This record gives sequence, structure tokens and C-alpha cells, in this order.
Amino acid sequence: MSATAGQADGVRSLADRFGFEPTMVVMEMGYDDDVDEDLRDALTERVGELVDEDTDEVVDAVLLWYRDGDGDLFEILTDALSPLADSGVVWLLTPKAGRDGHVEPSEVSENAPTAGLQQTSTVNAGKDWTAARLVSSRGAKKK
Repeated sequence: MSATAGQADGVRSLADRFGFEPTMVVMEMGYDDDVDEDLRDALTERVGELVDEDTDEVVDAVLLWYRDGDGDLFEILTDALSPLADSGVVWLLTPKAGRDGHVEPSEVSENAPTAGLQQTSTVNAGKDWTAARLVSSRGAKKK
């Protein structure tokens, strides 16, 4: 079945759910051997190669893989904001409940606002991962 036929049936691809467009620059943080390669493949098929956290580019989105034990979530979210365009989005991917590295939703809901982000939605990002869409709170980022 082609992607077009799937879309006609109301099935949205992972790249559609993330709202990524072919012209977007997407930075990836927290990559490790446990990431969902099918998700990465779907996203890179849409936007091309993902840039790493050492980029000097302004990015449209950040794909942030985060597991319990990866460090201070507030600091990592703050680092993700540095290269992010004013209208950009951070997709925080965390392991689902029952998976190694699961992050309690309360940790996200406590740290995101402190970092100047608000959660707008969540999506099923594969068999083992959930993604939270985080956007800059109004006035949180200085221009």
C-alpha cells in the first residue's frame, strides 16, 4: 500500500504525526543503541539527515531521546533550546512504562515549564517509545 493510499484511509505516518516537513532542519540528541530505528528512518526519509547536537545551525525541531538516568532533564531541555528557532518544537522521546529507562510523566511536567516549555500533545512513537511535543512558552525565550 502506498503512503497516499494509507493517508486516504486516515492512517498518518510517523513523520506526519511529528509534523516534520522536507525543508526542516532537525537536531537529534540522546541517540543510543536503544532508539527506535524505524522511527528514525521514517523521519530521515522526510527531512534528510538529522544534525547532531554540535551543529551551529538554527533548527526547526529537536528530537530528544531521554531515559531515566540520562542526567538532569531540565539541563538537557535547556541545551535543546539553544539552537531552536523561535517557532521550533522539541519532541521529547521517553521509554514507555515497563521499559528500561522509563521516565515518569511527572518528571516531564515538572521540568518542561521550568525550562520554558509547555507540553501540547503526546504521540505513540513506536513499540517502546512515547513522544511529548514541547513548545516554547510565550515570552520564555528572549529574542
